Amino acid sequence: MNEKQIQGMNVANLARKVLNHTPIFILDVRNESDFNDWKIEGEKVNILNAPYFDLLDGVDEILDQIPDDQEVVVVCAKEGSSKFVAEQLVENGKQSISYLIGGMKSWSEHLEPVKIADLNDGGTLYQFVRLGKGCLSYMVISDGEAAVIDAVRMTEVFEDFAKENQAVIKHTLDTHLHADHISGGRQLAEKTGGSYWLPPKDATEVVFHYEKLEEHSQLVIGKTEINIQPIYSPGHTIGSTSLLIDNQYLLSGDILFVKSIGRPDLAGKAEDWVADLRTTLYERYKHLSDDLIVLPAHFGTIAELGDKGQVAARLGDLYKENPGLNIHDESAFRRTVSENLPPQPNAYQEIRQTNMGRISPTMEEQREMEIGPNRCAVHDDRSK
Repeated sequence: MNEKQIQGMNVANLARKVLNHTPIFILDVRNESDFNDWKIEGEKVNILNAPYFDLLDGVDEILDQIPDDQEVVVVCAKEGSSKFVAEQLVENGKQSISYLIGGMKSWSEHLEPVKIADLNDGGTLYQFVRLGKGCLSYMVISDGEAAVIDAVRMTEVFEDFAKENQAVIKHTLDTHLHADHISGGRQLAEKTGGSYWLPPKDATEVVFHYEKLEEHSQLVIGKTEINIQPIYSPGHTIGSTSLLIDNQYLLSGDILFVKSIGRPDLAGKAEDWVADLRTTLYERYKHLSDDLIVLPAHFGTIAELGDKGQVAARLGDLYKENPGLNIHDESAFRRTVSENLPPQPNAYQEIRQTNMGRISPTMEEQREMEIGPNRCAVHDDRSK
């Protein structure tokens, strides 16, 4: 067997194929439970789960399920198993076979930048789509300065992107204390000499210095005065704070998503925070302009991505179409957001402790803590 026949595909290449709706076949050789919990999705992605341990004696049983007219990518957790299976497929005459370099761990960490808009006075707003985790981060660039919102722990991506755009990161902000992924906001601010902002009501247990992200304070990025206006919007956490950029874009954090709404239980305070969540969604947001473009901090399924890979929706449209904004009976709303919720995020307590600065896991431990889908929404749309 000549290993040179086996090609590896990097996550950036696979991400572009998914976002460009290029037909591709995924052979996922992880065990069935891991596959059912979390997989690669896409409009033109066909996928087959065949556990590696069932293929140790050969791939004969799945050969007729592997297409000859599509590119095939074999995927496992870290890479090794998928490379072995890819070799077996090639040995059996299959063509256009590759394996995903770094496996699902690498897929979980990849960020794809998408331009959202040119802002007033010459600035630009970008969204960073973490396809394998459902996280969304943002960067505002204006006159050589940048602010990053809800940064994930892969901070080099933001540093490199700012450098490519001749900008210096002056501010990093978290809309709330995250529970499903490790924030890179504080680390990014330390590396770039910027200021790290966090809602004070979410920061009662943090052990580091931060700037208070609260209403009536405005951050100005660049000389063109692109205003980032904080709006207190509790419910997912007690400190959740939305950001209004240029009076056109509402960064809703984990309060409001395109297809669902935020869950109030990730700090063990569901009963206490239900009323706050309802007030934010049914009163505070209701007073905002219908024409605001909502940009959330997460998405649930690939179906929420637009034609350019962006996750965004007009606020007025969400009030018509989002099920979580149309539960008019208060008791029914309370039941919806406090009962029959999807499983809580993997290692969410340890992630919260990390984001408070109270524990310092290694990079490998951080990867393990984050494995799996985000589960910040009331409804887990992945099963639909």
